[in-house]
Amino acid sequence: MNALAGEFLNLDVMWRVMPMILAGLARSAVLCAVLLPIGLAGGIGAMLLSTSRVRAVRWAAIGAIDFFRAFPPLVLIVFVYAGLPFLGVELPTLASIAIAFFLNASSYFGEIYRAGIRSVPAGQAEAARSTGMTASQTFLSVTFPQAVRNVLPELISNTVELIKLTTLASIVSVPELLHSADLARSLTYNSSPLILAALIYFAILWPLVRLAGRLEHRLR
Repeated sequence: MNALAGEFLNLDVMWRVMPMILAGLARSAVLCAVLLPIGLAGGIGAMLLSTSRVRAVRWAAIGAIDFFRAFPPLVLIVFVYAGLPFLGVELPTLASIAIAFFLNASSYFGEIYRAGIRSVPAGQAEAARSTGMTASQTFLSVTFPQAVRNVLPELISNTVELIKLTTLASIVSVPELLHSADLARSLTYNSSPLILAALIYFAILWPLVRLAGRLEHRLR
């Protein structure tokens, strides 16, 4: 038991690698600050395209959404990061990761938004239009706010998944939290840094998971 605790719960090792872990956490925070907004905004664009009245646009958007939801995000990151240079497109690492996450996250958020739009009764929009509001005013002021409220638990849950997926950035050597913890493990020959990183992720994500559960319960 002592050997197990020394390998995975060594407080001395955790304390010594804490600066490296915190630096990785800061980089993970930067990734989230970049990737979450573009994912949420891209989801709105995906939703608008997939609900377009133009059939060709609608089916093209639905096909793209299905493709990027089914495409493994790890492979997508590697493809964008290593594949674009072969096409003569050189991008910074963060930009490559942002493109990959934009394509993946927008597809999931777009489907969530679309489910929210469908959950709003058609009579809401009809009542708004009867007061003289334009179609865009009705969507922005009546339909979309209600749609977001109806799918808020799903949006939070998908946000949690996106935060966890930022660990995939380590595959292209971005020194985020997991990459830093793994580097600390290799330097100390001890697995405690990985446990420390896992505890940090748990401390950050567990409140969001509980919030999503409470919101879902209240909406029911």
